[in-house]
Amino acid sequence: MATGKINVSVDNIFPLIKKFLYSDHEIFLRELISNATDATLKLKHLTAIGEAKVEYGTPIIEVKIDKEGKKIHITDQGIGMTQEEVEKYINEVAFSGAEEFLNKYEDGAKDAGIIGHFGLGFYSAFMVAHKVEIITKSFKEDTQAVHWSCDGSPEFNLEPAEKEERGTEIILHIAEDSTEFLEENRISELLRKYNKFMPIPIKFGTRTETLPKPEDAKEDDPAPTQEVDNFVNNPNPAWTKQPTDLEDKDYKEFYRELYPMQFEEPLFHIHLNVDYPFNLTGILYFPKLTNDLNIQKDKIQLYQNQVFVTDNVEGIVPEFLTMLRGVIDSPDIPLNVSRSYLQADGAVKKISSYITRKVADKLNSLFKNNREDFEKKWNDIKIVIEYGMLSEEKFFEKADKFALYPTVDGAYYTFEELQEKIKANQTDKDDKLVILYASDKQSQHSYIQAAKAKNYEVLLLDSPIIGHLMQKLETSKEKISFARVDADHIDNLIKKEETQISKLSDEEKEKLKVSLEEVIDDKSYTVQLEAMDSTASPFIITEPEFMRRMKEMQQTGGGGMFGMGNMPDMYNIIVNTNHELVGEILNTKTAKKKERLINQSIDLAKLSKGLLKGEELTEFIKRSYEMVK
Repeated sequence: MATGKINVSVDNIFPLIKKFLYSDHEIFLRELISNATDATLKLKHLTAIGEAKVEYGTPIIEVKIDKEGKKIHITDQGIGMTQEEVEKYINEVAFSGAEEFLNKYEDGAKDAGIIGHFGLGFYSAFMVAHKVEIITKSFKEDTQAVHWSCDGSPEFNLEPAEKEERGTEIILHIAEDSTEFLEENRISELLRKYNKFMPIPIKFGTRTETLPKPEDAKEDDPAPTQEVDNFVNNPNPAWTKQPTDLEDKDYKEFYRELYPMQFEEPLFHIHLNVDYPFNLTGILYFPKLTNDLNIQKDKIQLYQNQVFVTDNVEGIVPEFLTMLRGVIDSPDIPLNVSRSYLQADGAVKKISSYITRKVADKLNSLFKNNREDFEKKWNDIKIVIEYGMLSEEKFFEKADKFALYPTVDGAYYTFEELQEKIKANQTDKDDKLVILYASDKQSQHSYIQAAKAKNYEVLLLDSPIIGHLMQKLETSKEKISFARVDADHIDNLIKKEETQISKLSDEEKEKLKVSLEEVIDDKSYTVQLEAMDSTASPFIITEPEFMRRMKEMQQTGGGGMFGMGNMPDMYNIIVNTNHELVGEILNTKTAKKKERLINQSIDLAKLSKGLLKGEELTEFIKRSYEMVK
């Protein structure tokens, strides 16, 4: 038996491993199964190139719990180790055997999926174990099996062992503060989380399988059962296959495998598959999305050679796509770095750019190949596309071909189509194209009708970030502006050369304004007299486009400088000086009647705008009944 000291650069690395190297103790299982997978894939590669003169067979990795003995066993049928290799790879903590193997068999090993990025993974075992044993036998002929053990100090024992089959068994003697890992449910949870798609079958215990009833069985006879090996993973998930080998039903089945509690099917999928200048595979799904931007995030799972790493993919996936679901797998993403460095990493930036381009190309293809279906899905995907247009300049350029602008009547236009449709009628006297929109068809109905009376097209733009997108469109495209239909009366929104002449003199208008301001007495409202068509509404309440949009942008993040999100609401009361009712108010001699007419008119305008509530609404109803007596 040999004894010795583990060669490390500090006296005792194990407290450092337990406290600092890995913040989450549960990943010990991921690391050890990753090592077992590596050992198996290395053997597969060596047998394939003829360097290992053994039968590869159908190896598995097995996890066993010995609750009574307080042990966990992890066994593989992989490459195994000689005594010299144990001394080199286990006792030299800073050395990664996977890294050396990758360097030696660079091209083929990468093709074989050797993980090679976890380095100190074996020593994560000491986060949960007070003692670790290795019993291993190399695939090489005429080699002696060896037994290595260590109690968490730099001291180790190494001696010959009895083991007939090639491969490695790791035995963890679980520490008192980690007995949760002796529970079957806890290990099952970790295997599902980290190893659900590992490329080598993983066995954990057995499960009961129901068999078909014999032909001569009676109806009330119970179906026979048998105990079978319980394999916890799918070694060949959909993303590892070629898109040409998959059908739509395969993608949907994989979505259900990823999200068993998600009952709605995805709208469509995007299969990622690139091997130059970096290696990346994966499948992204567009789910039905709500307008809540935060609740959707952290649903994409990041894998490295089928080993689960995290579901926080910021920096790897462009932010606007973090609302999607699915899987990304890449051996080229650096794991042992802080997130800030990861975002600055050249490979990661290339991956992020590739994903952006791939998603844009898929959306454009869907739009061109089946526009009708794309329009039906627009409301479920628009938040992602609008967010992408705001945050990624290259995506903004590509989205110009497929981003849609729906009208209140249910028609859909690209921006180019919209421009062509409205330019003759909605270009103002300064040669600027004014794009009218509503955010709520019901509450803004009267304003929409006023616009439609002039044959203007009104868009329905109701996402929470539309204000930001409109501002970007206004600055990136020439001579256009967006105006919500309730921002002003319709003739002011799209000003033409012709102007209405007021029936009231300047003196009468001043007298009318004084009367109105005496009754209104609310600093939120500004009275504005306008000469309009006599058939237009006598009183209209509008919200100035700039102030309202800045407030909305402030509430959804950014855009609202100078604290505009905290400013009170501001409204204009536009009074049509050519309307018969306004003339009657001006000429009414009785102060009480004049006040009642003004209050009733203002309340009707507020009601149309959805602003009449509480005590004001109660008073309006009471006054209305009195007026119809």
